[in-house]
Amino acid sequence: MTKLIIDGVEVDVPPDYTLIQACEAAGAEIPRFCFHERLSIAGNCRMCLVEVKGGPPKPQASCALGVRDLRPGPNGELPVVFTNTPMVKKAREGVMEFLLINHPLDCPICDQGGECDLQDQAMAYGVDSSRYAENKRAVEDKYIGPLVKTSMNRCIHCTRCVRFTAEVAGTGDMGSIGRGEDMEITTYLESAMTSELQGNIADLCPVGALLPKPQNFRARPWEMQKTQSIDVMDALGSAIRIDTRGREVMRILPRNNDAVNEEWISDKTRQVVDGLKLQRLDRPYIRENGALRAASWQEAFTAIAGKVKAVPAGKIGAIAGDLCAVEEMFALKLLMEKLGSPNLDCRQDGAALDPKFGRASYLFNAGISGIDEADSLLIVGSNPRLESPVLNARIRKRWLRGDFSIALIGAKADLTYDYAYLGAGPETLAAPGAWPPAASKKPMLILGQGALTRADGAGVLALAAKTGGIVREGWNGFCVLHTAAARAGALDLGFVPGQGGLNAQAMAQGGMDVLFNLGADEIDIGPGAFVVYQGSHGDRGAQRADVILPGAAYTEKSGTYVNTEGRVQMAARAAFPPGDAREDWAILRALSDALGHRLPFDTLSALRAALYAEHPHFAALNAVARGDAGGIAAVAAAGGAPGKAAFANAITDFYLTNPIARASAVMAECSALARGRVQQAAE
Repeated sequence: MTKLIIDGVEVDVPPDYTLIQACEAAGAEIPRFCFHERLSIAGNCRMCLVEVKGGPPKPQASCALGVRDLRPGPNGELPVVFTNTPMVKKAREGVMEFLLINHPLDCPICDQGGECDLQDQAMAYGVDSSRYAENKRAVEDKYIGPLVKTSMNRCIHCTRCVRFTAEVAGTGDMGSIGRGEDMEITTYLESAMTSELQGNIADLCPVGALLPKPQNFRARPWEMQKTQSIDVMDALGSAIRIDTRGREVMRILPRNNDAVNEEWISDKTRQVVDGLKLQRLDRPYIRENGALRAASWQEAFTAIAGKVKAVPAGKIGAIAGDLCAVEEMFALKLLMEKLGSPNLDCRQDGAALDPKFGRASYLFNAGISGIDEADSLLIVGSNPRLESPVLNARIRKRWLRGDFSIALIGAKADLTYDYAYLGAGPETLAAPGAWPPAASKKPMLILGQGALTRADGAGVLALAAKTGGIVREGWNGFCVLHTAAARAGALDLGFVPGQGGLNAQAMAQGGMDVLFNLGADEIDIGPGAFVVYQGSHGDRGAQRADVILPGAAYTEKSGTYVNTEGRVQMAARAAFPPGDAREDWAILRALSDALGHRLPFDTLSALRAALYAEHPHFAALNAVARGDAGGIAAVAAAGGAPGKAAFANAITDFYLTNPIARASAVMAECSALARGRVQQAAE
């Protein structure tokens, strides 16, 4: 630790701190535009100037000066820094005056108004007049894709966006051309950005030069109600903030959570907003003579009860989808138990995961933050860039630190970091050569759903569990990367076939007379079964349904989710479902009455009490209950016969992976651009 005195306050900070970080630790507010804790230091804006006693007789940029570089006094006194002297005040006013020479003063019509760092700091550190009367420079707006709108007259060349795409996203989409007054920030030949994290540059931009295009001029920040929640577009469980105006979700922004997503979110998480209000199911429907007609709740329940009571329990099944909260899956599981049916499954993709082996057999055991500790990585049957872009950025962050070897078994892809390609299929996994490296103390194996959703998935899982060295004293490097937000929580519940029960594929292929479909839109259900679909959007599941019960989207209910590492998180309700739609647990509770098997709760709190009594770890929010590593050995012992076919990635179109995303026009445009890039590369 290093001691220094800032504005009369003695602080003790790590020696790798910059002076701006030390000033913050001392409680001093330092303005800045270019500095960001998660990006490299540029020192462009010069707004963070401070005065260092004994240093050169001029203000110094605190972002580019390390505390270890400060000199002690002549008699060994601690270094002294001032942040509010007349020199500092005059210097900051001068910098602000320079920044505003070319900046258009269009604050009343700027969509960044109310959230603009330049606006706030001009009020706090600027002056009320300018000595410059020359014409302001003009810069043409650039097309950089469907997600980010440009207004480059406002750009102050902080280069946060350039550094983000180069360092965090790893695509290097943005850069600068020209020099001096002619410098411009743009993409190569003004083409669309290719990163799945590009929307984050709108958050990073301290002025109104880069703005989220789909939400442009739709609402002012002070008009919106802000709700802290959890993302369900993938299994990472990113911390998000949902901003609503009235009953409508206006935008989704990231929240800081160093253990999970740091402060980034994927473009699908951010811009799926328009899909929340399109193709919505807002009333019950019943299929008559091949066509769906609107019905009342009572009519729908009566039709379902008539079918259920006419078939044996063994011919009733339930499948849970990828966006379900733990509460509704728990309620559906209880209902199936009361009906006497063992046919239930959450693995609509056929993943070979089974809770009987314990949590360690299906979780990202090293933890998301464990990537920072790992010293080698083997990726099997996965493309983290498409399956979890924020997690992929974390892998890249660890790779940039060096001394981190990465190998891949499966389909080749641009993952934004270098890796050694070992092979394509299970035969390579059985003998991965020199992996893990002999010097590796914390090796990590990421097993993707592309390796588990095959007919030989159980054999591949056992083969991965046998990989030597990944489980050691104090370290469990066996990591399953899920793609479905509901999967880990459903496996924790035991939402899998009971004794003699059928799995999702067998139920969908005609094994049931009555099938409850709880938001499972990624599976094709064959003819024969009477399908009761409960979900929020008119997607594949609703098209096959005989009765539709309109449910709530993830922004419209309070629900528990378990992310891929086993972290229990709570999503909050930010809006209300449209029309007659209701929260899913409440629908199942009402349906249980009609079926004559009343569920033992009337409120969400009572449901959660029953859930916590049966599964206590769900009550520990934001905590990870680690699985017993012995379960991995049990998986390895279970064995299986892996085939020889090459691994195929579970996700090929990042933007269209669930009903909400497929309802989004913005996601459709992004998907078309991505397909065009793939086709162009193939040619």
